[in-house]
Amino acid sequence: MTQNQGPYDCIVVGTGPAGMICALALAAKGINTAIVGPAPNLEDSRTTALMAASKEFLVNIGIWSALEQDFTSLEKMRLIDGTNRLIRARETTFDAAELKLPAFGYNILNKNLNRLLGDLIEQTDNLTHVAGTISAVRSDAKTASVTMAGGAKLQAPLVVGADGRRSVVRECAGIEVETWTYEQSALVLNLAHHLPHYNVSTEFHRETGPFTLVPLPGRESSLVCVERPEEAERLKKLSDEELALELEKICHSVLGKFEVISERQVYPMSGLKALKLAGNRSVLIGEAAHAFPPIGAQGLNLSLRDVAVITDLAERTNKQDGDLGSEDVLKAYEKHRWSDITSRTSAVDLLNRSLLSSALPVQVLRSIGLYTAATISPLRKLLMREGIAPSWRLPRLMRSS
Repeated sequence: MTQNQGPYDCIVVGTGPAGMICALALAAKGINTAIVGPAPNLEDSRTTALMAASKEFLVNIGIWSALEQDFTSLEKMRLIDGTNRLIRARETTFDAAELKLPAFGYNILNKNLNRLLGDLIEQTDNLTHVAGTISAVRSDAKTASVTMAGGAKLQAPLVVGADGRRSVVRECAGIEVETWTYEQSALVLNLAHHLPHYNVSTEFHRETGPFTLVPLPGRESSLVCVERPEEAERLKKLSDEELALELEKICHSVLGKFEVISERQVYPMSGLKALKLAGNRSVLIGEAAHAFPPIGAQGLNLSLRDVAVITDLAERTNKQDGDLGSEDVLKAYEKHRWSDITSRTSAVDLLNRSLLSSALPVQVLRSIGLYTAATISPLRKLLMREGIAPSWRLPRLMRSS
């Protein structure tokens, strides 16, 4: 890593996976970058699944080879209607081989991903980690100034806000947000099981929300169990043996006997969408721009499409000796990302609410939708491709080279 006190070409605020990947991508394209935030979180036992297009992006910026050994491939997606309603959908399994892909995606423990990304940041030229938090971002006609909590200042033409739902970058840009909540909480933990998962991700659609088992190495899987808040808290308080047995019953022992192998975490379910994506010489990525329930592995994958677009714009502008934080760049970023973010946020919200609805017409529509997905090949392949990434406007850096 080249230590540099600036000025920088870009300052990325936030050291979660989206922020770290953004900083690495920009540095790989010759952008002198600072990433601001605390040391990466090496205690997070949750997992993240990256879809095939996100993996292609990591290949294209030269970091996939340093990460791939810690990922587990997701070769099939199995959807099961676990409700007790009158109208139930048929079971459906999607196979990546139908798209001539080795896998739909790749799952990794967050603590392992953060560790690997942190190591890469320390080894990368053109990239400086500035430890700490920020208090303000101000801009003028030529530059943005980031004030650290201790009073020090960093300058760059462009700031990338990857600082989460309570983004200081977003607040300083005067960007308002739309927020909403659900009467649901997600219980998150990791399990060992007696039967092999065969690299199949299994999702039960239940009245309270999805129950999703995602493969990890060996005979282990990560679990996201969406429940009513009081039930999620009840489950969290059970002993390991009691909890394992209850979870096993919910999924009808699809992977045999369970053993809890991580801490349990409960997260209230909510959503957020920024009403603008850029301003104040800043662009928003990740949960600073959009956040929604953990359904269909859409969260970080949507964020990496943000990263791919701003990296591409910054690289092109830099090659032309242009202003990375100009209104033209900010407007281009917003134009490229708005429809994808809006459509994905709406789709996840609609799918989640359809699970919660007891209305018979909604049950019928869900059942018909999954039936056609299972039986009509062209529609089936379209749904699989679109689940990976929006093919109609896939960022350049996510395409196969």
